[in-house]
Amino acid sequence: MFTPGADWAYAISAGLRDRSVVLAVARLIAGYAGYTLLAVAGLVVIVAGSPAVLTVAGAGYLMWLGWGVLRRPAALGASTEPMASSRGQIMLKGAGISGLNPKALLLHFSLFPQFIDTADGWPVAAQTGLLGTLHMAACALVYLAAGVLARTVLKTRPSAARTVTRASGAMMIVIGGFLLVERLAG
Repeated sequence: MFTPGADWAYAISAGLRDRSVVLAVARLIAGYAGYTLLAVAGLVVIVAGSPAVLTVAGAGYLMWLGWGVLRRPAALGASTEPMASSRGQIMLKGAGISGLNPKALLLHFSLFPQFIDTADGWPVAAQTGLLGTLHMAACALVYLAAGVLARTVLKTRPSAARTVTRASGAMMIVIGGFLLVERLAG
């Protein structure tokens, strides 16, 4: 969660565009809640069976978001989301950013199982749910801090905000490109 990427860019963008940082972070956390529910249901193993599809979809989405950020860097106080968009569409965008993040699948599939004790009295689903909830809480704190800091620090420095926004867009494209190359080469 400390690695800058699409989640960071979304939180920073909300801070710079006078949108609610809390709502933006809630949208991101909704994507992680989806992964947690999949993990609790045991479906993460099935989803993990096709990592190439998830990686390519996530990389493509990341590159598409990065290109959008480069084309239209954050204008302070202005939102580029159309006013006609429904709350559901806006919620899906935020949840899609984190929900298509391949890091989240790897976290739930590779890291969480190391902390689950099948011999313990706790059901595996409860342990998985607790780990997912702790991950979502930590993400919420990190992304809230990023959005609030963007609002308080970068908003008073428009040139720094444009630089950070463009750097975020470029990083999303580069990371997405690396993911594609790694997946297609491997």
